[in-house]
Amino acid sequence: MESVSSPSWWASGVLYQIYPRSFQDSNADGIGDLPGIIDRLDHLSDLGVDALWLSPIFPSPMADFGYDVADYVGIDPIFGTMADFDALVLTAHARGLKVILDLVPNHSSEQHPWFVESRSSRDNPKRDWYLWRDPAPDGGPPNNWLSEFGGSAWEFDAATGQYYYHAFLKQQPDLNWRNPAVRAAIYDAMRAWLRKGVDGFRVDVIWHLIKDDQFRDNPPNPDFAPGMPPHAALQPVHSTDQLETLDVVAEMRAVLEEFDDRLLIGEIYLPIERLVAYYGKELKGAQLPFNFALLSTPWRAREIAALIDRYERALPVGAWPNWVLGNHDRPRVASRVGEAQARVAAMLLLTLRGTPTMYYGDEIGMPQVPIAPADVQDPFEKNVPGIGVGRDGCRTPMQWDASPHAGFTEGRPWLPLAADAAQDNVANLRADGQSILNLYRALLRLRRASPQLTRGDYLPLAAEGELLLYRRQHDGRSLLIALNLGDEPISAASEAFGLDGEVLLSTLMDRTGERIGATLDLRGNEGVIIGPAPEPVV
Repeated sequence: MESVSSPSWWASGVLYQIYPRSFQDSNADGIGDLPGIIDRLDHLSDLGVDALWLSPIFPSPMADFGYDVADYVGIDPIFGTMADFDALVLTAHARGLKVILDLVPNHSSEQHPWFVESRSSRDNPKRDWYLWRDPAPDGGPPNNWLSEFGGSAWEFDAATGQYYYHAFLKQQPDLNWRNPAVRAAIYDAMRAWLRKGVDGFRVDVIWHLIKDDQFRDNPPNPDFAPGMPPHAALQPVHSTDQLETLDVVAEMRAVLEEFDDRLLIGEIYLPIERLVAYYGKELKGAQLPFNFALLSTPWRAREIAALIDRYERALPVGAWPNWVLGNHDRPRVASRVGEAQARVAAMLLLTLRGTPTMYYGDEIGMPQVPIAPADVQDPFEKNVPGIGVGRDGCRTPMQWDASPHAGFTEGRPWLPLAADAAQDNVANLRADGQSILNLYRALLRLRRASPQLTRGDYLPLAAEGELLLYRRQHDGRSLLIALNLGDEPISAASEAFGLDGEVLLSTLMDRTGERIGATLDLRGNEGVIIGPAPEPVV
């Protein structure tokens, strides 16, 4: 729970994830692109975020919408050109915005030249760049490992008589990260982008990179139950989170250390106690191993308070925390917790200690959009239908205004828009002083103006019922955050939390300046920040 005195840009800042296909289309093909992002940078500046993270924009057959990379140092024409990318970096930097790329090093596309060579013959020099194994004695897969996109993780190649491993789609063969040549090739690709001014990388499925060198079977999952994704039937103890992975992460960090002030983020879906290992020895791993715990924790005050305490206790000394409420793989927060609680969730995200990551559209309360079977694009849902975990619904086009297709495109959007797009869009909500968009803008302004929120200590107070209370403190100055995670009013005695002050911000946007008396009264689904008025930003 330690504070930091002079945080790096990524520690004091707020990250904003853009799913490029869905942010802004500039050429009427129904798919978002880099020129479109440039056209919408005003929105990010006005919102008050500090960095944009782009989901993959590399050349790809799009079997998994860019997470099947065919060239690690290019731009897919669907998104634009390298000149467009250079213009985006230049324009973003001129506005004080950092640019983070999504690196996908665990697997490539089957159409990547490396894999084309690898599968051409058993004695090709790049054969060992991927994971090839002989069949089991019965001719079947080498072991029982399962693909996260359904079925076996092994695909038989008749031409060479061996299987190759793919943790995801069969079109996404896993690279062999035990091969030094593979590591060197990816590190060279990283350097190429860093020389272009990229400010860091979010590394996709970083905990998958190294696999068991004996390829032992994974054990059954005793907690597996009907309705869970099929791959959850096994515990991936031999196919993920190997100890040697931490060495790779340290090497990636060393590549970034060749350049000034760059950021390494790791996508890691692991229990907190394992997650924090990815900070590395002497904090020379990922600066921000993504903490996704809020995506699955029950939306109850005591459970969230316990989660925060558990995470803070688990952090290595000097490690900087981070929090995530939404991304391109998980249902929208407004649908998970409800429209009213989405405001409370925003205040939680932007007042906890650590770096918050926002997901495009959450600032306007975009919902999880139902996708008709005929409109499904997500390969995961196509492979594993019927369990309600398709990802299209959280990837629908950004809602900019009330024009046709919500100002996203003049063509036919690649995914359908939300039913509320004509009402709940940036233009309409910007004009409504009490909208969730203006709440986000106010939260980000207050955060930027308050050292307590950007660098202060986290001081928990007892959570009672649906009331979540904590302080953020810096240089003897405190702010109190009080969040009602229920829909019934709550009152608490002010002496119980020992802080006098005024309401600096309510999630309902109507109490600023109100003095707190003997009791703190919260309406249902309301959160407040209380304290002395922030000092002017110089």
